[in-house]
Amino acid sequence: MIAVDWSIERDNSLSFFAQAAKILFVGSDAGFNSELSGLFENRGYSVDSCINGEECLNLISTQHYQLIILDITLPEIDGFSLLGILRKSIQKPVIMLMNNGAEEERIKGFYHGADDCLTKPFNTTELLLRVWALLRRCRAGSETTNSVFQLQLDGLNLDKTNKSTSVHGKIVGLTPTEFRLLWVLLQYRGDVLKKAFLYQAVLNKTRGRYDRSLDVHLGRVRKKLSAAGWNGDRLRTIHGEGYCLD
Repeated sequence: MIAVDWSIERDNSLSFFAQAAKILFVGSDAGFNSELSGLFENRGYSVDSCINGEECLNLISTQHYQLIILDITLPEIDGFSLLGILRKSIQKPVIMLMNNGAEEERIKGFYHGADDCLTKPFNTTELLLRVWALLRRCRAGSETTNSVFQLQLDGLNLDKTNKSTSVHGKIVGLTPTEFRLLWVLLQYRGDVLKKAFLYQAVLNKTRGRYDRSLDVHLGRVRKKLSAAGWNGDRLRTIHGEGYCLD
């Protein structure tokens, strides 16, 4: 059971991003899914839910979702493994629901491609705001008011209109968070960007003392670029300073 804070329902400032946003909940507890569905449906979201990985994959193949909320505890195939499968075909934002919130568990979530992690039990207002923030960032990235739509460097091409990344024409599957990180680094190519700046610009949060989530995202970007034939080591870690793209 979750303690629903319905006070947020009186705040209409979050309704804009609920318009036409379709969310998928994946968790083994049907009752828990039902409570979450009610919470978001009352905010204007369209919601589907399922209780295992097989149902999730079937829904993903036939429906279009703007965001997925994924519990790590699932029968047969756990949430981490399921996310790894999903990331081979879709790059929509994913929030993982963790059991204990240990650093190792969060890092594992980010390593498998999560955009955000939240520990159970959680405050429902916080979950609503995290969903809202992810949808806001994704939609802001596709706004046409920004005059720069593409960035290129030595065969690497980033297209902001559809958030696609390619190396010499070959598509590289980056998550929304990974795309934002690479976009910012390429925008400021040659500059050493402080971690505090990147946490705000990419993850929209303040860096915690033991937070290594940005390191995990950067490592995944390096690995994917290298696998596509682009030198991922050009994304450098400047110890004690931040990150830089040569």
